[in-house]
Amino acid sequence: MRIRLALKVILFTVLVPGTVVVCVPYLLLRQSGALGWPAVSARTVFGSFLGLCGAGLYAHCVWAFAVRGQGTPAPFDPPKVLVVEGVYKRTRNPMYLGVLCILLCEAMLLGSTLILIYAGIVFVSFHLFVLLYEEPHLRRQYGKVYMDYCRAVPRWWFARRPFNGENRAA
Repeated sequence: MRIRLALKVILFTVLVPGTVVVCVPYLLLRQSGALGWPAVSARTVFGSFLGLCGAGLYAHCVWAFAVRGQGTPAPFDPPKVLVVEGVYKRTRNPMYLGVLCILLCEAMLLGSTLILIYAGIVFVSFHLFVLLYEEPHLRRQYGKVYMDYCRAVPRWWFARRPFNGENRAA
């Protein structure tokens, strides 16, 4: 069972975030002729740090979804338990923030305005998905627990104090 869950998480990660942060940026840069190795600078060092933070954030979220929630990041195979542990105690959408950090890293490393614009489009897409699908679905599924969580934890930023509500099974 654990192997099956791990394979589903890996497959989702390769297909969805992998497409968003690898395939599309590559195609955009190839089309514009802007592919090349970046020179070391303060911008590229900070961008690299941001990318590593984003990758770590995404990995932490996937781990929490699989281990605590017994599910995947995929909307068609979500966690069976509302995950409000780890970084989820401070922000509601850390997985999306991790992906956005990776895109910002790429924009900084490559000095690409095109990737920066693409990151903005991805953010708007994430925001609309969260507003129109994810939050209504979670409100229906978890009710008051999720509403309390939403009141205490920001959607796109980090709370000063961690959420200390309890997790409840669906």
